[in-house]
Amino acid sequence: MSETLYDQICSHAAYLNLDLGLQELAKFVFDHQFDDGQIKAVSSLLEHLASNKRDNIVATLLKMSRLPLKEPKTFDNFDYSRLHGKNIEALKELSNLSALYARKNLAFIGPPGVGKTHLAMAYGRLCCEKGLKAYFLKATELNQKLLDARKYGREANVINGLVKPSCLIIDEVGRCVFDKENTRMFFDIIDRRYNKELPNTLILTSNKSPDKWSEFFSEDSSLLCALNRIFDAATVFMIKGNTYRGRKCETVALSTRDVAALPKP
Repeated sequence: MSETLYDQICSHAAYLNLDLGLQELAKFVFDHQFDDGQIKAVSSLLEHLASNKRDNIVATLLKMSRLPLKEPKTFDNFDYSRLHGKNIEALKELSNLSALYARKNLAFIGPPGVGKTHLAMAYGRLCCEKGLKAYFLKATELNQKLLDARKYGREANVINGLVKPSCLIIDEVGRCVFDKENTRMFFDIIDRRYNKELPNTLILTSNKSPDKWSEFFSEDSSLLCALNRIFDAATVFMIKGNTYRGRKCETVALSTRDVAALPKP
């Protein structure tokens, strides 16, 4: 039997947290006089169990991510034909997750309805499918989350929870104003993520360019430090154009009849 099959068995066993080394496997096969068919059956069984475990992990990550499950946003169902420009390939290459492994942040800036949130969600979903934790929330939800943390004395827990995901998505920056303390907590999140050594990326979407974000945060020094860290290593996609929304909208014109013209019963 080829060594490759033995390696596959050990790889599946390791994924299943089974303590099975190559030498121990070979000895077991020899002692029990397994033929090729029996070894293949063991490999197939462990591969099946590993696949089930992987599917369960992905399902759990997607459920915890707060990304849509019924109508998922993916790179496959994003309409690239609506966009054009010499840098369109950079957008298409997002699906290789190189930004995450390079610890680079992403920002999608542009008017409503051009696909910013779709792209951010697609990136987060792909992270989950690769077994990496992603978390999605709108800027308004983040603001409220930080307010509640201060109210109930859970600042450290909330900040830790937002540092952990490999991919953190903050949607619609500019929809609300962060007070001074929330701005400082926002900086703490950014600073902690900036210093993470594991693969990670922060994704931001906004209708406003970053130079306008000071209108929505109330602590200039903390915001400046946060922005320096966010955009120290980042790719910013500036998307222009008309909204995608309303393409399937149908207009039905109707009018009322003159009551005097109606036939009398």
